[in-house]
Amino acid sequence: MKKESIVEELKAAHEATIAAKRLSNDAKQQLLKAIANSLEAHVEDIIGENKKDLERMDKADPRYDRLLLDKDRILGLSASLIDIANLPDPTGLSISRKELENGLLVEKKTVPLGVVGVIYESRPNVTVDVAALCIRSGNVCVLRGGSDAWYTNSVLVEIIQEELRKHNLDIHIVQLLPTDRAFVSELLSATQYVDIIIPRGSQALIDLVRQQAKVPVIETGAGVCHTYVERSGDLEKAAKIIANAKIQRPSVCNALDTVLVDREVAQDLLGKVAPYFKESSVKIYADETAFSILQELGYPLLVLASDEDFGREFLSLQCSIRVVEGFDEALKHIAEHSSKHSECIVSTDAERVNTYMETVDAAAVYTNASTRFTDGAAFGLGAEIGISTQKLHARGPFALEKLVTEKWYVTGDGQVR
Repeated sequence: MKKESIVEELKAAHEATIAAKRLSNDAKQQLLKAIANSLEAHVEDIIGENKKDLERMDKADPRYDRLLLDKDRILGLSASLIDIANLPDPTGLSISRKELENGLLVEKKTVPLGVVGVIYESRPNVTVDVAALCIRSGNVCVLRGGSDAWYTNSVLVEIIQEELRKHNLDIHIVQLLPTDRAFVSELLSATQYVDIIIPRGSQALIDLVRQQAKVPVIETGAGVCHTYVERSGDLEKAAKIIANAKIQRPSVCNALDTVLVDREVAQDLLGKVAPYFKESSVKIYADETAFSILQELGYPLLVLASDEDFGREFLSLQCSIRVVEGFDEALKHIAEHSSKHSECIVSTDAERVNTYMETVDAAAVYTNASTRFTDGAAFGLGAEIGISTQKLHARGPFALEKLVTEKWYVTGDGQVR
């Protein structure tokens, strides 16, 4: 019989918040460590289910790498759970405390958000990361992954729920929702049961959630990331930074999309970048000046860029290159085309570095370093739900510390107003 609604799942999640909030710090840590051990014990089972998903996807699809879970990645997820368990509990922290003239004691503390709904695509690691972060922060999560990761997500949630069961806890603290698109609207409208929605995926997914949601939304936006090489920059360092940002893992949101370079150093920089890109078969969409330089260098995978190639998130071994006249033109280009995720300048000019870092509007700005570091784990925050590109509640890596809100505690002794 075809399922008509997910209201029972959402209601169960709402009811599970009582159990989640009552978990002690030690209990949360023990649970996460048990899940970590269980992931390691079920490596072959996870790989087997993941293979079913991989067989349904074209290897040339940029999402293939995101979908893949091999032994090393599973062990990495397990290690991440231990890291999260060892992070300080973000709940119950006193933000302010004061006694009023009337004798009332007024205190503000951090508390869990409640039911966190996450909609995401071909990233089964998100299933584990979100579940772990929500457990550590006393939240409940309802997960709506993509249909192309259904088998992998299912086995991961089964492992997590089995540990919840062993610890005599409500298994609805972590739930995987059906992938039927008809249920997305129901989730987005479930203000009675869901406290916040977080979309993680393509711009199309984020736009859909933003337009349809009645539940409050925190966006984890697409990443259109630039590296600007200013004329004073160390070109050897610049080439290595650019290569790392583009090649090391091209399918992720903090990977490089566009290189901007001052005309004065364009010839030298592209001569140093080209060998790295050629070795990894990076396809370059170059403006006329960069195209001419790279053509003379004999670069093989070269296309004359159109306007649409700037401001484009490639998520693959492709990038665009534009030669600019100087600092102000680079700032203008970034302001027009950035998704406000991660932006880098390579420069030794302290004044321009300072201006860049203070004026470029992005969740993370870099001087002389790869944008690939925009990540909860790399920032020492543990895992993350995503990179928030908005400015309210959370910006940058949406990690454990942001899975809380505030609550006022007022203690009196018979006072009336």
